[in-house]
Amino acid sequence: MKYVVDGKEFEVIINKKNNKNTYIKVENSKIIVNTNYLVDNIYIKKLLDNNHDIIKKMLERDFLKQQKNNSFYYLGNKYDIIVVNYCNIEINNNKIFVKSIDYLNKWLKKQTEIIFKERLDYIYNLFEEEIPYPKLKTRKMKTRWGVCSKNNSITLNSELIKYNYEQIDYVIIHELSHFIYFDHSKNFWNLVSKYCNNYKEIRKSLK
Repeated sequence: MKYVVDGKEFEVIINKKNNKNTYIKVENSKIIVNTNYLVDNIYIKKLLDNNHDIIKKMLERDFLKQQKNNSFYYLGNKYDIIVVNYCNIEINNNKIFVKSIDYLNKWLKKQTEIIFKERLDYIYNLFEEEIPYPKLKTRKMKTRWGVCSKNNSITLNSELIKYNYEQIDYVIIHELSHFIYFDHSKNFWNLVSKYCNNYKEIRKSLK
């Protein structure tokens, strides 16, 4: 169900339980209705209309809360997220103006794929050693920034998009070096140092 407030559609999530009463709340720009199993959508729509002004205030408070709490890092910089209706996405100074959080997440996922691929191509062409061009995978990982597999693929932690190019490049250099030395021997670190001489400082910054 959708409900319009000030000309803008909001998603209505209806949770039907064994409730005696019906409750309305707003979370993350969504109107949530907790009600009884027997309540139909006609009744819910009438209830929303009767509480239109209250819902509007709830949405305004929720919006301000999101403005205050929603910030994220992108390529080493921190941005405040500003949800607006007039553009898909626009970056200006330390703010990102975007039409919705969902759209921002989709944009960020696409940018992650593009930037990781660009940095992989750049680093790969720096290597003088003969190594296979790897298949690139991206996923969120809890304990590792990158993984090198014996099937000629590397996986980068999607959280790396929060860090700067130097930090992203180090992880790629680290993983490509494993195609030569599949351990962390002295020779391995010498190879890493060849293409990233300040790798020790970068490793510390990623911990």
